[in-house]
Amino acid sequence: MARDKRLIARRRGGLLENAHHHLLALWAADCAEHVLYLFTKVHPDDDRPAMAIEQARAWVRGEISVGAAREAAFQAHAAARETDDPIAEAVARAAGQAVSTPHMADHAPGAAYYAMKAVRLLAGREAAREEHAWQHGCLPEPVRELIITTQKEQPALSKWIR
Repeated sequence: MARDKRLIARRRGGLLENAHHHLLALWAADCAEHVLYLFTKVHPDDDRPAMAIEQARAWVRGEISVGAAREAAFQAHAAARETDDPIAEAVARAAGQAVSTPHMADHAPGAAYYAMKAVRLLAGREAAREEHAWQHGCLPEPVRELIITTQKEQPALSKWIR
C-alpha cells in the first residue's frame, strides 16, 4: 500500500508542510499523554512512555533530532512489549507512535488509535467514543480535516469506537 502523500513531508516529496508536521506531532503527544496515567498506574517506575511523549515535543521545539525521537520510540515500544497488562501496552504504544511522528507523520493517527484502544479496554465502547471526540476536539484546525479523513480511511479504527 502506498503512503499517503498528505502525510509525507514536502522535503521528502510529499505534501505536508513542516508547520503541519509539528502540529501533528504535538497532537499525537497530547493523545498519548491523555491516557498516560493508565500506564503509570501499573508501572510507576517506568518513565519510558512519558519520556517518549516529552521527546516528541522536544523535536517540535528543535531540541532533538529525528534519530533521537526514533530511539525514544524504540524505548516506548520496548515498554509495551515488557508489560503483561494490555491497557498499559496500548498506552506505551500510543507514546511510541507519538514520538515516531517526527520520523513519519503517518504515525500521528496511531497515537490516537492506541489511546482509544486503551480506553476501550478499560471502560468500553462509549468511553472510547468519548476519547475519540476529545481527540478531535484537540485537533489543530490546519490539520483537522487531514486527520479526520485519514481516520475514516482506516478500518481498524472502527473496531475501537463502533
